[in-house]
Amino acid sequence: MKKIKLLLVDDEENFVNTLAERMKMRDVPSKVVFSGEEALEAVKVEAPDVMVLDLRMPGIDGMDVLRKVRKAHPHVQVIILTGHGTDLDEEEARKLGAFHYHKKPIDIDELLSTVKKAYREKIEDAMVAATFAQAGEFDEAQKILDEDGK
Repeated sequence: MKKIKLLLVDDEENFVNTLAERMKMRDVPSKVVFSGEEALEAVKVEAPDVMVLDLRMPGIDGMDVLRKVRKAHPHVQVIILTGHGTDLDEEEARKLGAFHYHKKPIDIDELLSTVKKAYREKIEDAMVAATFAQAGEFDEAQKILDEDGK
């Protein structure tokens, strides 16, 4: 499997740095940012394959980041990881297109499994879209890539 471009977003610096270190130990390096603003800038510079995103952050919160990323970069798989989310937050995140919703604390291997599933789904969607494009079905290919066709 190609290296996953993973972006970790959380304002709790110790937590997210530890998470990044534990992912690296499992051969999944990541980029770390500490705010919603930094997350949006990082995605503009180089869109990740998968983003693990906290909800409660000062400034631009995770739900707003999710909305903006899904609109501008629908191919980025977003996994919510929050310590303060509610059932309503989970429902809204799923409606906005979050790949998965986890609550802290989480077992690192469970999170890693979700990251790998999200990446695999992204690659499968790209392969299906390429097949449609090769067959001349460009509109269908674009729908798959935009995820509006689901």
